[in-house]
Amino acid sequence: MSLTIEATSTMTAMQAALGTRLARLRLSRNLTQASLAREAGASLSSIKRLEAGENTSMETFLRVLKALGMEARLLDALPNPDVRPVERVRHGGRERRRARTKAGTPKATAWAWGEDGDP
Repeated sequence: MSLTIEATSTMTAMQAALGTRLARLRLSRNLTQASLAREAGASLSSIKRLEAGENTSMETFLRVLKALGMEARLLDALPNPDVRPVERVRHGGRERRRARTKAGTPKATAWAWGEDGDP
């Protein structure tokens, strides 16, 4: 299995790739799953599920990253939303608080409350 995550990957494939990377990182640091679970404050079964690419909580994922010393790298993967000088000028220096619906955006479904023909 390739350890790269492509934009067209399914969620299952991305979870499996992340699990494989976490397992390899753990092994490169000579940690057992049990010792990582202790350091992360998580259960052994949660570590096993995470490394197998199965569903687990975001809290467990973040605890494992912290135990491996990788929590800052996760934040580095996301751009800093505060660095937007052009957008701040456009909005008069105000911080944006909500997103606006684009014109012509289709509804999620064609059905809506009160449109079923019942009186």
